[in-house]
Amino acid sequence: MRHRSLPVVVLVALLLAACGTTSPKADPKVPLPAGPLPSTISKMVCADEAQHDMAEVLGEKALVSTPTWVAHLYSCQYQYHTGEFGLSVKELSSWSQTKAYFRMLGRQLGDTRTIGNLGQGAFQTTDGSVVVRKDWKVLLVDISRLPNQFGVPPTSRAAVAVTVADVILGCWEGD
Repeated sequence: MRHRSLPVVVLVALLLAACGTTSPKADPKVPLPAGPLPSTISKMVCADEAQHDMAEVLGEKALVSTPTWVAHLYSCQYQYHTGEFGLSVKELSSWSQTKAYFRMLGRQLGDTRTIGNLGQGAFQTTDGSVVVRKDWKVLLVDISRLPNQFGVPPTSRAAVAVTVADVILGCWEGD
């Protein structure tokens, strides 16, 4: 089973090395508060580069819905022939708001295990989705509408959620 995930790990590493951003670097010690429009970092999750990176890692090309921005939550759906997953980024305005929102998602979705080395805190939920906290943003990779095995080669949907979160976080720089 381990040998099947090695190509995915290698591909993720290559994509992270090639990952770029067009926004200037912000001081990571001073995150930007939520504003009237989504940040460049939030918009990255649905952008062409992320779509390309997901296709490379998952071996499947998605049709990505038009992103929405409601109540400081930027989101879109990655739709495939056999299922879909959602990506969303909640923008907050302080460490206390961010940590409270992160804990609230843990209670709502079921924090089943901590994931190390991903953002400033991450956990997997009851259905295998992944929640990650980074600066004043919280990423949710909702894989509840994916089949149990997904991608080429077929991979557990819980592993897909971790891979997708890793790819997105690898591209985030600053705020």
